[in-house]
Amino acid sequence: MKTPYEAAAGRLAGVTTHTLLQHSHRLSEKYSANIYLKREDMQVVRSYKLRGAFNKISKLPEAERSTGVVCASAGNHAQGVAFSCKRLGISGVIFMPGPTPKQKISQTEMFGNGYIEIVLTGDTFDDCQQAALAYAREKGMTFIHPFDDTDIIEGQGTVGVEILQDQPDTDVVIIPIGGGGLAAGTGTCLKQTKPDITLYGVEPEGAPSMKAALINGGPVTLNEINRFVDGAAVKRIGELTYRYCKDLLDDVRLVPEGKICTTILELYNKDAIVVEPAGALSVAALDFYSDEIKGKKVVCILSGGNNDIDRMGEIKELSLLYEGLKHYFIIRFPQRPGALKLFVNGVLGPHDDITRFEFIKKTQRERGPALVGIELQNAADYSALVERMRIHRFDFKEVNNDATLFEYLV
Repeated sequence: MKTPYEAAAGRLAGVTTHTLLQHSHRLSEKYSANIYLKREDMQVVRSYKLRGAFNKISKLPEAERSTGVVCASAGNHAQGVAFSCKRLGISGVIFMPGPTPKQKISQTEMFGNGYIEIVLTGDTFDDCQQAALAYAREKGMTFIHPFDDTDIIEGQGTVGVEILQDQPDTDVVIIPIGGGGLAAGTGTCLKQTKPDITLYGVEPEGAPSMKAALINGGPVTLNEINRFVDGAAVKRIGELTYRYCKDLLDDVRLVPEGKICTTILELYNKDAIVVEPAGALSVAALDFYSDEIKGKKVVCILSGGNNDIDRMGEIKELSLLYEGLKHYFIIRFPQRPGALKLFVNGVLGPHDDITRFEFIKKTQRERGPALVGIELQNAADYSALVERMRIHRFDFKEVNNDATLFEYLV
């Protein structure tokens, strides 16, 4: 008898792609393990979200199909629902947070191709979801939850079906967590077939909703989250997904956003793989599990590749900051001839570059403090740079470690 996940895989046949399980020579050598990448960035809508969306919508009775569906999404679930609406001939209304990258909005419109309407509202997924739920109740339409639904979880679990088909002796799977649907579905599928498999969940440091739930003994609503990893920026983990994941996951780690950005750039520059921030979570976590995975067969799920090229400047900046290669200072240059020349020739190291220079006060451009951004070639050069500023009696304040000042000025 087929498991629910195998049955879901049957429904998805011919709709979704059985994505590549790609061996990474670079990562395998780096971590002394056999590292495989589950390439959900190569899925039809460039993320795994189509699996759950189509599985759910295809199972709706005709009465519910006829009234249409509603969803809330930061982008990838929206694209999965849009594709499913077009494929099944069902009308849909898709609510997306206001800050959603334009690339994801345009992709959603393309996949829906006349069958869907997009409504931008709220600053976060959670705000957006409340508006979508109210709309669905008012219009008598079916709400397609992005993660906290059994049919959605079963659809996402087909990722696990494919992993076991392609690599049945997998030892470890690292799973990104947003709302928890992928971890719940894939985790259940894997543990049912291979109880001794190790499952690690990974969240962005700025949106630790699963970690908070595990500590609290149940889902909690976070007061604030960092929205940068938009595909995993959820204030509250699902009630259903929490009940699955608390018993399935062997560990949950938080990865700093800057570390995620470094991973995005490495995957692009070294492997020619384009992932979105949430899609880089599993690979970014490898450093934290380097001891545990030695000599093992490890699968990292790359959950999506919907990255907006307009964000690459921000991604590079956050990576440099995390790696200790980019530093900002407020500097009061001494009011003496040649002060700026002394700074360039006497303070900057041979491989240091000024990447930003602007006087802060509009009315005292030559006398007021300046915001100076400096990029280093090696993080170890930072202490020498600071020491040279002190030796040459430059009055300075470090901005990187002052969150309020950094947010205001940078």
